[in-house]
Amino acid sequence: MRALLALTLLFATALAQAETIAGRVVVVIDGDTVLFRPDSYGAASRAFLKVRLVDIDAPEAGQPHGEAATDALRSLTLKRHGSLEIVATDVYGRTLGRLAVDALPVNAELVRRGHAWASSRDRSVRALEREARRAGRGLWQDQDAVAPWVWRRARAASASR
Repeated sequence: MRALLALTLLFATALAQAETIAGRVVVVIDGDTVLFRPDSYGAASRAFLKVRLVDIDAPEAGQPHGEAATDALRSLTLKRHGSLEIVATDVYGRTLGRLAVDALPVNAELVRRGHAWASSRDRSVRALEREARRAGRGLWQDQDAVAPWVWRRARAASASR
């Protein structure tokens, strides 16, 4: 019973920390990272947020389909107004969040279009990846597509030799 109570409190705390802000994407860095300018910000907040989209992992720059993933994110978001649900901040200081433009959930849409892998346990995002794979959309046109985390690990290993 105590474990259930602790889990409930942890979940409630996580929900309380989530914040949604309105703003505009001003730069697309890569297939899953943008600079987001909130509509309003105070002295204690930043004028721009570097945002890493959660639940997904897009191919890296220099990796096959990396440029297409970046272009897809750019076409969905650049200079467009949207809302950002802030989930957390990572060890690199990036804001982690879910982005929506015109009520379209951008993170999930990138997976649905085949421009990113699902990197969460969220069943709906995983289902979108399975659908994109079956349809051969985006990066799934390549039968030997390499996941970004595998590609990064291989590059790091070759660089350390």
